[in-house]
This record gives sequence, structure tokens and C-alpha cells, in this order.
Amino acid sequence: MKNKTLMLQGTMSSAGKSLLVTGLCRLFARRGLRVAPFKSQNMSNNAGVCPDGSEIGRAQYTQALACGLQPTAEMNPILLKPEADSRSQVILMGSPYATWKARTFYQRKAELWESATKALDNLMAAYDLVLIEGAGSPVEMNLKGGDVVNMAVAAYAQSPVLLVGDIDRGGIFAQLLGTLDLFTPEERALVKGLVVNKFRGDGSLFEDGITILEEKGKVPVAGVVPYVQHAIPEEDAVAIERPDGMAGAQDMIDIVIPRLPRIANFDDFDPLRLEPGVQVRYIQSAAQFGAPHAVILPGSKSTISDLLWLRSVGLDEVIQQYAQQGGAVVGICGGYQMLGRSILDPEAVESDEQVVDGLGLIETQTVFEKEKTTSQMVGEISGGPGWLAGVAGCSITGYEIHMGQTDVPPAETFIRILCRGEQTVSILEGAVAGEGRVWGCYIHGLFHNKVFRHAWLSSLGWRADAAAVLPSMEASFDQLADVLERSLDMALLEKIIGL
Repeated sequence: MKNKTLMLQGTMSSAGKSLLVTGLCRLFARRGLRVAPFKSQNMSNNAGVCPDGSEIGRAQYTQALACGLQPTAEMNPILLKPEADSRSQVILMGSPYATWKARTFYQRKAELWESATKALDNLMAAYDLVLIEGAGSPVEMNLKGGDVVNMAVAAYAQSPVLLVGDIDRGGIFAQLLGTLDLFTPEERALVKGLVVNKFRGDGSLFEDGITILEEKGKVPVAGVVPYVQHAIPEEDAVAIERPDGMAGAQDMIDIVIPRLPRIANFDDFDPLRLEPGVQVRYIQSAAQFGAPHAVILPGSKSTISDLLWLRSVGLDEVIQQYAQQGGAVVGICGGYQMLGRSILDPEAVESDEQVVDGLGLIETQTVFEKEKTTSQMVGEISGGPGWLAGVAGCSITGYEIHMGQTDVPPAETFIRILCRGEQTVSILEGAVAGEGRVWGCYIHGLFHNKVFRHAWLSSLGWRADAAAVLPSMEASFDQLADVLERSLDMALLEKIIGL
């Protein structure tokens, strides 16, 4: 078996393509096929680091794990990381390539297309089945000339396409039938099935809907997939675009996170959100702050810009006052840089602002450099004041994605990195102040380490529920695959793919 593909395209962003591809990766892998994911171009600041240090979109990273594979750059050869409304850093085959404005991207797509098609060719040659994900809507008419991710890829691979609509957001008939109508005859011929995604309630109530779609669209409905609650990382920040300014119940540990304009790797906080008795709120104003148990400043693709935004909405003073009153404040990656005394950008790596004052909550200074650090890591908590003393020696894993270096007094660090990628090292990392209440580091994925997470939550007054079991990633993959196996017409899918 070779050159088998199936592509999922959506009627809009966040129609659920990424989650469906993830479930199908596990489903077909369980059936004994060698499966790999592919998305030629991703636009997201939610990224993952492959074992070799390559940087790819979080969705393809997760899909590879669902296949039982180590992620590689070929699975997402082009990653655009937005730095401003019309400017993105271009990651090509896992490494920084350029920083382009949107117009430049469309003018120079040919040089990216060659890398994308070569990566797809390699995957098709190596695997029984490649599950390809599109992006946004494939019929944005003003953008189709620059397409390197939707029907251009389907046509190149001559891949059958499933078109996915999101019924939860309404207008499912307009979504699916309207998209079909805007395809060219050649594109429409590649569409072999429709999927109604995120259905709530009794699926039998949509039987007439299936008939209408098939009669008007002349394409079979491959399934009606229910709305799925899951613990799988989201592809991008659309999932948190509606900040929740409401405080939780009094018995909940309330954690607030500023929803920065260029927030990155927010799935760092999924393990906190999933713990019983913990509420995570994303806020965008001082009025939404409330009286939380802790504040976390998340990662950012544009640290200086997001720090200035924090000031513009008054959250900087609120956080400083909160820390001065004994509140717990944490910074991860870009948020860690913000916690310090100052950020310097002498080479204009990120901003025209050469020197910006930080929040001054830890004794650090960050200097941006053009070289980017991307690596998986293994380390340990080296100790520290307060609650950190109780987890001294605790092993941790995670990954780093950052520009610049942060100068920290050695006595104020609390992590020792022991391994970066395949290299054995001994590097002091992170900074702590305020008797352990204020701390930050570059390590993404830190809260996925259970012992560390529980120790920090306990320092906030949380009590673990001994009976609670957080869903593992593996269990989530299998549960999602089970749902898809029940709700999709698998015989039709196998016929479409040619299995």
C-alpha cells in the first residue's frame, strides 16, 4: 500500500478539523496502518518542539503522538507565528526562515510550496496513509491565488476530501452547501464526503438534514459527529478568545491568566484547568481580575508588545499590587521575561523599543538575541524557598521555545536543566522571589508534571481529590477514536481512501 491520503477541509476556522484528524490518526493506527499527519501550512503561536529541536504546530505534534510517532518537521513544513496583525515569523521545515508581512508571503509562496510538496511526497512514500489537514475555509476567494494548504494540496496529491461543517455555530446547510457551490468543478470532484461536526443532542433528529445535504450537495454525508469534551491541546487561541471575567465558586482555586494579544502555548495550563476544584480564567481587563489565588503570565510571541498591552489595560499595576500584598504570580516564557526588571532589544529582534521596564517582581534582565532556542528538556527542581523546598529533587520534563537570554542571580534559580535534546547539560534556569510566591521560567509543559503541579496548587490552599484521575493523552486519543468509529460511516471512508 502506498500514496493513500485523506484530506479534511473545513467550512471555517475551528470547525474541528484538527480534532477529527487526531481521532482518525488513532483510529487507523489501531487498525494496524502506518499513519502520519500533515498540514502544509499552520498559522498559530501554539507550537511544539520535536526531538531534534524542530518547531511545528501543536496540532500536528499532537496528531503524531496519536499515530504513535515522534513528531517531525515534515508533518508541518510551514508554520506562521503571528507577531502583529499583518506580520509573522515564518518557520520552514522546523527552523526560523524569515519574518514577513502578509503581502510578502503571497508574493513568495513558490519557495515555500516546494518545501511543502517535498515533505508530503516523503510522508506518502513512508506511510500507508497520510491524513492531511486544511486551514480555515478553502473558498476564501480573495486568497485562493496564494493557496498552499487547501485545494492546492488536495489537487497536488489527488487526495479525496472530507468537508467538515460546525453545526454548533449554526448555519450548517449554508456552510457545507455554500462551500461546495464555490468550488471549481475540478475541486468539487475531489470532495467525497461531508461531515457534520459538534452535534449536540439526539442525532436521529438530524436524519432529514442528512437527506437535504445529500440531495442538494450530491455528496454523501460521511457522518454526524457529536460535540466532544476532550483534554487534547487546541490548535490555536480561538478556543480562548472569549475571556471569562466571572469568578468561580468560593471553594474553587481561582487562577487568572491575561489573554495576551499574541499569547503562545496556552495549552501549558490545560492540566490546571482539568484538576477538580480549580478554575482557570482568561481576562483582558483590570475589571475582570477579581480576587484570585494566583496569576499566571503566559508565553507570548511578542513579549514587548504584549507587555505594553498589559500596561495599556491597567493589568500591570493590578498584578504588581497583588504581588506586593502577598499574591502568587507566575511567568512562563514570555511571561517570565515580563516579570523581570527590564527587557532589552538592541538588535530590534522583536520591537523598535530598545529598553522596556518589566514588572520588577523578580531580579532578572532579558536581552533579546536573533538566535532562537528550541529544545526538549529534562531537569529537576533544585529547591528554593517556601513550597519549592518540598519538591527539591523532583524530576520534570518540558520544552523551550524562546528568543533571548535572561540573566538571573544563581542563588535565585530553582531549576537545573540536565538534558537538552540529546545533549547532557547542567544549566540553572528560572527565578524565584517573595518566599516562593513569585516565580518564572522558560519551561513550557511544566504544569504537566503532576508532582510539581500538585505542590504548587497545594501552596495556594488546594486539596487533592484522591479519587480524581485526570484523563491521560493516550486515553483521550482512544476515547476520541471510539467516538469517530461510532459516528462515521467507516465503510464509506475506507472506500473513499481506497483501503
